Amino acid sequence: MPLSELPLWFALPAALLLTLSGLLTLIGCLGLLRLQDFYARIHAPTLGTTLGAGGVLLASMLVSSGLSGRWVIHEVVIGLFLVMTAPVTTLLLMRAARFRERAHQVRPPERQETKRSTEEDTP
Repeated sequence: MPLSELPLWFALPAALLLTLSGLLTLIGCLGLLRLQDFYARIHAPTLGTTLGAGGVLLASMLVSSGLSGRWVIHEVVIGLFLVMTAPVTTLLLMRAARFRERAHQVRPPERQETKRSTEEDTP
């Protein structure tokens, strides 16, 4: 069945889902640009991308189901993969940022003081 023969009740919700997904992704990108620090910035694109991809997958399910005449649910596997991997990626990015912050902090010179005290004890 060609795409021009897609029933209207499949095409309209799919178009609405694609538009909504694009807006959610745009909001996530704007949040990435507008927020001040890394920890605030990491949330906006993660949520926007996950919800945006979910809308695209639902629209794809609708169009594929309308064209084939049966329910197509292959996109559910992609959606599950996104839902499982997006939080893990965010967690790893936040851990790397915390590690980098801790590495750049000024540490007290504990070893230098002990070295000086042993040097002062020797005549």
